[in-house]
Amino acid sequence: MPGRDDEFTAYVTARTPWLRRVAYLLCQDWHRADDLVQTAITRLYLHWRRASAADNLDGYARTVLVRVFLAEQRGGWRRRVRLVPEPPDEPGGPPDLDGGLDLREALAALPPRQRAAVVLRFYCDLSVEQAAAVLGCSAGTVKSQTARGLDALRRVLQPVQSLTDGENPA
Repeated sequence: MPGRDDEFTAYVTARTPWLRRVAYLLCQDWHRADDLVQTAITRLYLHWRRASAADNLDGYARTVLVRVFLAEQRGGWRRRVRLVPEPPDEPGGPPDLDGGLDLREALAALPPRQRAAVVLRFYCDLSVEQAAAVLGCSAGTVKSQTARGLDALRRVLQPVQSLTDGENPA
């Protein structure tokens, strides 16, 4: 159907940069983010009739993307294949000048479901109920995963107290 394909192409063209940023926040690798987006876009195309009829098309696409990410985390391929880190796509400033780098590193250290909950709640600005629908779990699970993720981020990102405060280094 030419109309259906044109509508899909227009949507994907407009929203791919946003989907790619969300995918990067989930997986912390631009190449892998591109793969996640490609898989999500393929699944979106297969279900385009249902997706285009959804009340919130961006929410539908985001749900597909997050589910692709979580399914990949459960799969064995990720555990068997170790990718060699490559230089970043763009040079960044020193970590002390750009707290975003520290945050991304701390975010990458979170377990996948905690990372997904934090990204959905705070980057995608979803409510607890919306995030639960995307993750396919209860609101309580989203709350606990988000709380654990935020606690871990706070521990990693907390500034180191100087020893001049009178504390023992031991």
